[in-house]
Amino acid sequence: MRIIILGAGRVGESVAESLVSEQNDITMIDPDPERLRDLEDRLDLRGVPGNGIQPSVLRSAGAEDADMFIACAALDETNLTACKVAKSLFGIQTTVARLRSPEFEEGAELLNKEGFAVDHVICPEESVMHTILQLIDYPEALQVLEFSQGRARLIAVRAAAGSRLANHSIGEFRDLFPAAQMRVVAIYRQETEVTLAAATRVLPGDEVFVLADRDKIRQVLGAIHNFDRPVRRVMIAGGGKVGLRLARRLAGHCEVKIIDRERKRCDYLAGQLPSEVLVLEGDAADEDLLIDENVGEMDLFVSLTSDDEDNILSAMLAKRLGARRVIALINRRVYAEMMQGSTIDIALSPAQTVIGELLAHVRRGDVAAVHSLRRGAAEALEGVARGDARTSRLVGRRVDEIPLPPGARFGALVRGKGSDCEVLMPHHDLMIQADDHVIIFIPDKRQLRAVEKLFQVSAFFF
Repeated sequence: MRIIILGAGRVGESVAESLVSEQNDITMIDPDPERLRDLEDRLDLRGVPGNGIQPSVLRSAGAEDADMFIACAALDETNLTACKVAKSLFGIQTTVARLRSPEFEEGAELLNKEGFAVDHVICPEESVMHTILQLIDYPEALQVLEFSQGRARLIAVRAAAGSRLANHSIGEFRDLFPAAQMRVVAIYRQETEVTLAAATRVLPGDEVFVLADRDKIRQVLGAIHNFDRPVRRVMIAGGGKVGLRLARRLAGHCEVKIIDRERKRCDYLAGQLPSEVLVLEGDAADEDLLIDENVGEMDLFVSLTSDDEDNILSAMLAKRLGARRVIALINRRVYAEMMQGSTIDIALSPAQTVIGELLAHVRRGDVAAVHSLRRGAAEALEGVARGDARTSRLVGRRVDEIPLPPGARFGALVRGKGSDCEVLMPHHDLMIQADDHVIIFIPDKRQLRAVEKLFQVSAFFF
């Protein structure tokens, strides 16, 4: 696929890095030639310096032959204008805009073809906030991903020493907890994937990915992990866009404290947030301040400043001072990788939270949802089985009859709509029907094309 990306900032770079690895033809536009040269040296892409809203620059980037245009510039105005030019002047089929303003939501009238011509909206700040809220809902989880409008969920948990899953095999677990209907789709041990079989034993420290019905997730988590107490007290470091959004959503549900070092920003936060939210002026990496504000009694400490080093330092300090769980927002991939397995419980990447939203539009076949896992190395894909036994590689066939690439495995099937929707575990004799939503775990992104072909209907397939 030929894709043009406007904006070589952190989000644009992460998007390019992910899409380049899948052998897409990527061209990036940015006003900074040095930045583009650096990306050209590291990634297999072409850089075009200039203003991305100018038709001449878009033409130089190959807009006349492009399949998708992704606008990730810093300003909403730039992204909106660029999408309008890309769609109206060059007829690019799919336009995606990064928009921070909550007034521009996907499907809004202003974004239709007669307006700014934006087909899809991404907002890293909103995605990060949504991710944190899910982790608050499920304190045991390292990651929570939704499929089929939230009906099925993929959750990653760490097997703690003394938990019910640790030192048991997958087969034993099924016998011990038959009511916990779930599918183990992956186990990672010290960054290496473990081969799955009934005899595979889960060791303390293993990262376990399980798929289950939304209504049964808590039952499943209760079986595989000792329940953590609910999150009631939250401290937020950083009163930027994400911090403000999160504090506003948590107000009234949790005891919330938010720290920012700038007096002017604190005054603004105090005017925007309910009176029960305590706004503090200071440095979140100040040990005395954290002790005075009882960080050791916090169920969750979230560091959301714009500086990776500050986020890492304050989160590690909060953990050392007794905060039960800490989350740090980390933009640089190398920093995020270094923090895996450290005292920081979860390292969040703003760019990675939106990669899945973009990948769903890049994938071939009828793809409903995509989630990037293990910092982009693996993927969970939800596709819709279309056609019939003559035209489809899925419909009318049992699960054990469908050839998946080595290591890829079925996670779950979601059948029906609305109140009649049900999540089915993919046992070997389960027959796939038309319009089933099929969730597949793909440990190696090089296997994506083979999986995508399963969801492509062909008049010549027999």
